[in-house]
Amino acid sequence: MLDDAHAFSSFSVDDVDTAERFYADVLGLDVERTPMGLWLRPGRPGGEGGTPATDVFVYPKGDAHRPASFTVLNLAVDDLEGVVAWLTRRGVTFERYEGIPADDDGIARGGDQGPDIAWFTDPAGNVVALLRR
Repeated sequence: MLDDAHAFSSFSVDDVDTAERFYADVLGLDVERTPMGLWLRPGRPGGEGGTPATDVFVYPKGDAHRPASFTVLNLAVDDLEGVVAWLTRRGVTFERYEGIPADDDGIARGGDQGPDIAWFTDPAGNVVALLRR
């Protein structure tokens, strides 16, 4: 019954206007505003070519919003260092987590243990990850 369902993820924010500016203007993602919230459409025109699009819905929760305690969005990119540098110039601060060594740019080098990855938070406090594709 559900094998042909369109699946997508979603997460909440406290302020949809602020989220829209961040995801569209800072991250440069394709964002569609609807009466219920925002559709993030990474991998669409303006994004990296050849990447299948996965829709993500961002919905307002106002004062009831609590930032997720886990990564809500993973963005896989070819040029991790370039994207980290670009976002740093745009005011994004990369997180550092105890027990996970990171270089001066905030990139945790996975080596044999996993991908190279860098984390940051959106204005609502939700964790977003950039990782090498």
